[in-house]
Amino acid sequence: MAPGRVLVIAGSDSSGGAGLEADQKVIAAHGCYAMTATTALTAQNTKGVYGIHLVPPEFLRKQIDAVIEDVGVDVVKTGMLASAESIETIADALERHKVSTVVIDPVMIATTGAQLLPPEAVHILRTRLLPLATIATPNVPEAVRLLGDDDAARGGGSGGGGVQTVDELEALARAIRARLGPRWVLVKGGHCPFRRDGRAARTEAERELVVDVLVGGERAAGGGGGGEQEEEEEELVVVRLETAYCASRNTHGTGCSLASAIASNLAKGMDMPAAVRAGCRYVQAGIRSAPGLGGGNGPLNHFHSVYTLPFSPGHFIDYLLERPDVAPVWDRFVNHPFVLAMGDGTLPIESFKGYLVQDYLYLIHFARANALASYKATTAKDIAASAAIVTHIFREMELHIGYCGGFGISREEMENTEEHEACTAYTRYVIDIGQSQDWLGLQVAMAPCLLGYGAIAKQLHADPRSKRDGNLYWTWIENYVADDYVAAVKAGSGEWKSNKKQEKPQPAAGRTRY
Repeated sequence: MAPGRVLVIAGSDSSGGAGLEADQKVIAAHGCYAMTATTALTAQNTKGVYGIHLVPPEFLRKQIDAVIEDVGVDVVKTGMLASAESIETIADALERHKVSTVVIDPVMIATTGAQLLPPEAVHILRTRLLPLATIATPNVPEAVRLLGDDDAARGGGSGGGGVQTVDELEALARAIRARLGPRWVLVKGGHCPFRRDGRAARTEAERELVVDVLVGGERAAGGGGGGEQEEEEEELVVVRLETAYCASRNTHGTGCSLASAIASNLAKGMDMPAAVRAGCRYVQAGIRSAPGLGGGNGPLNHFHSVYTLPFSPGHFIDYLLERPDVAPVWDRFVNHPFVLAMGDGTLPIESFKGYLVQDYLYLIHFARANALASYKATTAKDIAASAAIVTHIFREMELHIGYCGGFGISREEMENTEEHEACTAYTRYVIDIGQSQDWLGLQVAMAPCLLGYGAIAKQLHADPRSKRDGNLYWTWIENYVADDYVAAVKAGSGEWKSNKKQEKPQPAAGRTRY
């Protein structure tokens, strides 16, 4: 099967962390075939840009024509375009060759702060190239500048351009799409980290979350911006991608790398939301596993994705749940009629009472399984962690007894109730795995409980069909989207990574799971 063909039109980075050099690494790491057309040569490293030598537009045109007319192209990705004349040349070539998929990274300022696109070229970028884009991927300062608010862009500096909320990120993406014409717009939020409560972080210590916002739909290529009225008539796709903030100096070339990852994913046939989601995960893992080269803003680890694992580090659970042999089963699990009825408040109270009793019986065996995990563990840290979970389950069972008492269900009644066959089947399966396999096998067997409660609660909490007022079960839902449980899910799935010391999540004082 022929690899996806990606033509990168951009500048060269002599240090290899950004530009054409980084683009080719990313594309190769994604299993695609990289081709290049050079707009400029730069003398730069991780500390700064020390010189730019422009490639004549007529030679740039020859590069593009030579590649497309022979090898062909599935996706064109642009980066540093260097001059107004180069942008005109590229736009003419895209139209002449009828290129259907174009990824535009509107590179204007390097990570080090160097200006990479002269002011006179910005207008040509807006009017000639962006209307041809399948997707544009500006960061916040670039998005503000593209919309023509140069004063706001200067005021934002290398920061967030005044952005205070995720809704404002989405508004930037919607405005660029409506006014300038790309079919999709991804506004990258790395310049404006948020607190976990959604407010803009004002200090380094408050930086907990990075949000990228994708807005778009599949209108005809080259249609241009149709104004605000046309946008309002469209049903746009909006995807908010959240990742934990990672304090790192190794961010040289992140924009180039993300755009090339998206281009590669599109060349492999992914739809746009999937291509962007996978690209963001790739870059996130590249930052976390960066080699730490240079004395300034170091490059990413571009080849982490070619490790023997079939998923980006830290995303095993995502990979597992998206497998075609797992996804349908997981869908039936999280969209079970019992779950949906709990969300809209139509679940009969007797059904919920029966669930509470069976859950109490389940917790007894879950405590046994975690006690067995302590025995199976080979490190003192894992032994202590499993023992702590057993203690936590015991406290949870006591809270459970109090909660059930409110429904007139006594401890004796719960303990004398016969286990439902589903409760018996799952708990005995977990215990059997714990006896016959190792510590890791037991952890995997217990994972559906931890992950399932978190996924279901998040889904119900976000679903507009869920009834908040008057829903007897809404308190149960809110407890599983609370910070302590969310942190526990991340820790249990191996995704919680930070340079800061993380304390083991503890339940809120006096709170029951329900």
